[in-house]
Amino acid sequence: MSSKPLVAVLLALALAGCGGVDPNSPQGKRQALFKQMMKVSEDMGGMLRGRLSFDAQAFAAGARELDALASQPWQHFPQVREEARSSARDEVWQRQERFQQLARELEQATAALVLAVAEVPLKADAVRAPMQRVEDSCEGCHQEFRAY
Repeated sequence: MSSKPLVAVLLALALAGCGGVDPNSPQGKRQALFKQMMKVSEDMGGMLRGRLSFDAQAFAAGARELDALASQPWQHFPQVREEARSSARDEVWQRQERFQQLARELEQATAALVLAVAEVPLKADAVRAPMQRVEDSCEGCHQEFRAY
């Protein structure tokens, strides 16, 4: 029996693993959290912009989920930049105080959104401004700290 097929399979598996981010690494964990936050906020924004019909119950659930997620990614930014390629600029590690300030602003914005969704009956107009503050907070941090 030839070992060439086995070597080919192992080589293919090794190449497939290259370039991927280990989901258990700090980078993998924060990327997963940011993707989850983006999915939730996109659906909520879609409800406010008419892409999706406004569902008060789903919007409120999304606000609570977004608030729970908002405090989680920051713990997965190690004190020293990791070697893996990342969308985070070096400034994340060079300007930690500002980065943490923007993280707290996002947490405050999502907490305010949760307060806004407690209004019954929930109307889209009542949550537009708080949702915009959440989106502006995300965008502000991306402008300063994300490499596009």
